[in-house]
Amino acid sequence: MNEKPVSTDLIKKLRELTGAGVSDCRNALLACNLDIDKAVDELRKKGIAQAEKKAFNTTNEGIVESYIHHDSKLGVLVEIDCETDFVAKTQEFKNLAREIAMQIAMDDPRYISREDIPTEIIERETNIYRTQLESENKPINVIDKILEGKLENFYKSVCLLDLPYMRDPKITIKELISQYVGQFKENIRVKRFARYKVGEE
Repeated sequence: MNEKPVSTDLIKKLRELTGAGVSDCRNALLACNLDIDKAVDELRKKGIAQAEKKAFNTTNEGIVESYIHHDSKLGVLVEIDCETDFVAKTQEFKNLAREIAMQIAMDDPRYISREDIPTEIIERETNIYRTQLESENKPINVIDKILEGKLENFYKSVCLLDLPYMRDPKITIKELISQYVGQFKENIRVKRFARYKVGEE
């Protein structure tokens, strides 16, 4: 059975959307019958799977990226780590770091991941939400379900990795990083960041 020809324009478009390599884009398009939307989903799933496999790989290389807002009143420093100096020096990796720095500037997250949130903060938020819901005389089972949703929204507002990506809100920053893990075949992680705004302590 002959394979369908895959145009270079279609591969180029898919690469622009996902950052994946030429071979991966071609294979995804063939697997999805040249449907570019399905191919995007296929590559995202592949990137997430590879990210999970590489999550415990040591990251001793990386870069510190900066972003200064056009009015010079807001700035961000972020350290993004990877496994090799080769990847750290690529323009694609630098672009990823730049995008994450801009996301931090825009959304002002407090933590990198939900695992970084102190237990007392989660307990405080949970108690506030529970008190609000109990005052509305909702059943216990309904309260627990609503609580899960409220906490999930809380994570999405304060954790960098849970933020919707500013250029494609259908994916999170964690999923964006996973795409690059799939592209580079290396673990990538945000190690730390700092956000500065004139007038704020």
